[in-house]
Amino acid sequence: MNRKNNCEASFTQAVIFDMDGVLTDSEPVINQAAILGLREYGVEARPEDFLPFVGTGEDRYIGGVAEKYGVPYKPEMKELVYRIYLRLLPDRLRRFPGVHGLLRKLRDHGLALGLATSADRIKMTANLRAIEVPEAWFSAIVVGQDIERKKPAPDLYLACADKLEIAPRLCCVVEDAINGIQAAKAAGMRCLAVATSFPAGELRKQAAPDRIRTSLAEVTLHDLGCKSA
Repeated sequence: MNRKNNCEASFTQAVIFDMDGVLTDSEPVINQAAILGLREYGVEARPEDFLPFVGTGEDRYIGGVAEKYGVPYKPEMKELVYRIYLRLLPDRLRRFPGVHGLLRKLRDHGLALGLATSADRIKMTANLRAIEVPEAWFSAIVVGQDIERKKPAPDLYLACADKLEIAPRLCCVVEDAINGIQAAKAAGMRCLAVATSFPAGELRKQAAPDRIRTSLAEVTLHDLGCKSA
């Protein structure tokens, strides 16, 4: 693919964003929805129970905690949690500082943008609408329903790179979760982490991203591995 941008072959040509915890502050919202939903099945979950499953998709996020408490996972659990999530979303969901500015900067710089989320399409659509980010800003979108193996497997990010028609080594992933960073690195991609869901020290120790920032508002082209001029 010929792409007019300022990045040479050895620099990043595409930036692939995770959604939850990167573009939106949705992690506390889905956490509350999952707690309320699982309560209907007799599970009194705690917020910290979900941490090992952040970034793995709602089936595993909900199912892993249900199974921890000895309750078999059923797909109807996710359906209930999504109904609760969508009810909570209008009053709770916000975009993180710097989201619009960074996306516009990358588009202006000629970089391809991808979105790769373990969430289902219904959640992706609702989230982007709530934070006023048009789907059209992304040249490729991959959701959890599109792939079989979820993070920390690399499949989600490899599928997005394939849709972008850009080699994985020329892609940089922006992630917030340990499972997601591990997925990006397993895909052979550069990874910038934002410390919104996990402390920077924990991200560095458990997943070793290429760079860590506290928010998207701090991210530069250099952080993403792109030639800045």
